Amino acid sequence: MSERTLSGPSTAWRLFAIGVVIAAIITYAVLSGVWVGTDGSWYRSLEQPPWQPPPSVFGLIWTYNFVALAVVSSVVVWQAVPLRVGVLIFFLAASITSALAWAYLFYVPHEFAPAAIALSSAAVLTVPIVIIAFLTRPLLGALLLPYQIWVALAASLSWGYLHLNG
Repeated sequence: MSERTLSGPSTAWRLFAIGVVIAAIITYAVLSGVWVGTDGSWYRSLEQPPWQPPPSVFGLIWTYNFVALAVVSSVVVWQAVPLRVGVLIFFLAASITSALAWAYLFYVPHEFAPAAIALSSAAVLTVPIVIIAFLTRPLLGALLLPYQIWVALAASLSWGYLHLNG
C-alpha cells in the first residue's frame, strides 16, 4: 500500500470517486427499499422456494451488505491503481443497475423472468468487484464474500419464484 497524503491531484479524484461510490450505494439502498416495499401483500401471497431464508435475515444481511460494499469500495478507490478503480466503478455501476432492475421488475410489474435475468446478471457483475477487492487487500475481498453469496442466493430465489409462481 502506498502512503497517501490528503492533498494533491491524486487525492482529489480519489475523493470524488469515493463520493460517487457512496452516492451510488445510497441510491441502491433507497430505490431497492422503495420498490421492495411497494406491495407486501402480493409478495406474501407468493409460493416461496424452500430455500427462502426467514424474513428476519433480510434486514440484517442487507445492512451488512450495504455497509461492507460502501467501506470496501471506498478503501479500494483510495488504495488501488487507477485502472482497478475504473474497473471497480464500472462493475459497481453495472451490478447496481442490474440489482435495481430486478427490484423494479419483480416488485412493480411482477415480471418474474426479466427480474431473474437481471439479478443473475447482478450476481455475475459482482464477481469482478470481489476480485478487485481481493487483489487490493485479501481482507477486503473476504468482507465482500457475504454480499456475493447473498446476491447469488437472491438470484436463485428469483428463479425459484419464477418456477413456482410464473
